[in-house]
Amino acid sequence: LTHVEYPTGDLSGHLLAYLSLSPVFVIVGFVTLIIFKRELHTISFLGGLALNEGVNWLIKHIIQEPRPCGGPHMAVGTKYGMPSSHSQFMWFFSVYSFLFLYLRMHQTNNARFLDLLWRHVLSLGLLAAAFLVSYSRVYLLYHTWSQVLYGGIAGSLMAVAWFAFTQEVLTPLFPRIAAWPISEFFLIRDTSLIPNVLWFEYTVTRAEARNRQRKLGTKL
Repeated sequence: LTHVEYPTGDLSGHLLAYLSLSPVFVIVGFVTLIIFKRELHTISFLGGLALNEGVNWLIKHIIQEPRPCGGPHMAVGTKYGMPSSHSQFMWFFSVYSFLFLYLRMHQTNNARFLDLLWRHVLSLGLLAAAFLVSYSRVYLLYHTWSQVLYGGIAGSLMAVAWFAFTQEVLTPLFPRIAAWPISEFFLIRDTSLIPNVLWFEYTVTRAEARNRQRKLGTKL
């Protein structure tokens, strides 16, 4: 899972090998975020990533196109390379995150310029990461350009479809799911009606901190 081969002494290959591990870092980040936030949209996002991986596995075993040069690497998850799972994963993650930033978090706080600026910067960073991971798979001879291209297209289309499904089908069900006894037991919550989750959590946390300070000041 974390074994990536690169030419000995190739600094660029070394850096790209680490970069190609981005899907692993993303999954670890999601699991951590779900454990601490327990938010239904985040759980749905991870479910979409899992479905995307399943679709990639299915397409690979239908097309059965080999990796370049018959597969120069000794350790690969599968001998098939069309489409690239790394490319499909990262483009799903990047495009879904892009849609989430601009369509889900559509309202801004008072600092409009800074709010829009960080969204633009983050979106460009996500798209750049997806491109670099795709490039790394070609550079390291795990895939051809066509394999990462079709992986990117498949991941992007899956991201759009899953985002639409989440918004139109799942989101209306989230309040009911959050009210289930098992959801309440595990503290699973729904923030779908909050237009800007980051701003909401920031203001609530700041208000709570100020209340605590006032109470401590009164006691002293």
